[in-house]
Parts: sequence; C-alpha cells; structure tokens
Amino acid sequence: MNVIEIKNLTKKYGKARGISDVSLTVEEGEIFGFIGPNGAGKSTTIRTLLTLIYPTSGSATVFGKDFIKEAPEIKKEIGYLPSEVFYYDNMKVIDLLKYSASFYKKDCSNRINELAERMDLDLNKKIDDLSFGNKKKVGIVQGLLHTPKLIILDEPTSGLDPLMQQTFFELLKEENQKGATILFSSHILSEVQRLCDRVAIIKEGKIIKVEKISTLKESNYKKFRIETKSEINKQIFALDGIKDIEVDDHVIRFLFKGDLNPIMDKIAELDITNLWVEEPDLEEIFMHYYEKEDKDR
Repeated sequence: MNVIEIKNLTKKYGKARGISDVSLTVEEGEIFGFIGPNGAGKSTTIRTLLTLIYPTSGSATVFGKDFIKEAPEIKKEIGYLPSEVFYYDNMKVIDLLKYSASFYKKDCSNRINELAERMDLDLNKKIDDLSFGNKKKVGIVQGLLHTPKLIILDEPTSGLDPLMQQTFFELLKEENQKGATILFSSHILSEVQRLCDRVAIIKEGKIIKVEKISTLKESNYKKFRIETKSEINKQIFALDGIKDIEVDDHVIRFLFKGDLNPIMDKIAELDITNLWVEEPDLEEIFMHYYEKEDKDR
C-alpha cells in the first residue's frame, strides 16, 4: 500500500518558482528520501501535501484519503517537523508539549518524558532560553509524541550536534521498525544515504529521478585512484567509460562506468604501489544527475 500518492502537484507563486507536476509515491513502512539543494521545492511539496498551503493544481492522497477534503483526519496520524521551528517564547517546554499532545486525545506524558530524555532536552526551561539546536529538539519531540504512522521531516538535523544527530537517526530507525513510514527531506546527501530505501531528486521544482539508493549507487561511476612507482601516461587509460582523468606525477585518478576487465588489464601493465576503487558518494551521484539533466534539455 502507498501511504503517500502525489500526482502532478503544482504550486505557482506568480513569477517565483514553486513546484511543477510533482508525482511520487511513498510505500507503507519505507524511509523515503527527498533530496535537492535549498530552494529546489522540497518544502513547498511538503507544505502543500500537509495543506499548509494549497496547490494550484494536481492531487494527492495520504493513507488513501484525499489530502484536502480529509486533511483534519489525516493530520492526527502525521508527525511533522518543519525546517524552521517557531514557538511562543514565554512558555515552558513541557507546557508547549502538553498543549500539542492535547490535540491527539490521548495521554502522551510518558512518551514526552521518554523522548525528552533521549534527546537530552530540559522540559522545565523556557523556550525563550533555548538555543536553536534545543528548539529543534522540541520540534522533534513534538513531532513524535503521539506515535504517528507517518513522520514527515523537513531538513531535520540543522542545529543538532553530531552526537545528537546520531541519537535522532537511531530514534527514527526504531520508529520505522515499529511500523512508521518516514518522508525525509534533506540537502545533506550523506543523511539520506544512511537512512533511506528510495530517493526522489528534485531540481527547480521538478522531480528528475526516483530511484532505489542501491540502484543509484550501482549504476554510477566507480572512483579509481592508482599510485605507481614511475610516472603514468594517461593515454594508457584512453578507454570507453572513463572520464575526469587527472594525473599528478605518480598518481592517476578517474571515474569509470562499464566492464571492469579492460581496466584491470591496463592496471596489470603498471608497476603499482597502491590502488583504491571506491563507490561515489551521493553528493557525486547527485551532481551527475543534475549535469545529465542539463545536457538533456
């Protein structure tokens, strides 16, 4: 079953870019990544899906229900963390969280305490006295306190230190194992690589690729770095599938896609001292898709 189905969702802001014909599905129980640089349309898509803003055209369902007509019912089962969190400054953290919990008609007090402990959040502090990172923690607890079936996170880790990011990722994996579906929007590709099953790449308001993380990595170039005892003539590696060759004295670097055997034959001719073959990270994959899309225009 698809928890989220978005069809041709468009939001226009006069001359400013919004989103155009965004279509994607998120399956029940998956962690789905939504990646693109800042300003690509990630937040607009999410805010439209949550009816915080209304679409110009297109449609969507969440839990099989119409996202506009049945929005109040849908929202009871969603935990949402916006990219920017704003609160009533003179409230204590615990009062804000109790107020949030009151909308869900269930006792969330144990869950609030458990989450606050995990996130190292002082419930008795005034929101006005919190750092940006601690305000983000309040947002995380607020988004998870009612044990939602669908968790939507928009750039969730900004402001969190690396140790707290690790705790947060562990928490998300636990929620996912309990059955929660997660939509995770980020411009930090290593986060998506670490967490997600599938990913949608968005550029200038349009989806340019939806792919499994494993496929994205498999179908891409391998990075070679070869160190030799003597200088290398880069013409040796004038083969199909090789690009971005760089030679620096005794070291040659290049990207390669295709049958590895001809490359290995060439390497066997060299007097090598070291060899590295690496998977590209998502950052490089991401740039590859952006460049490819530009060329296809």
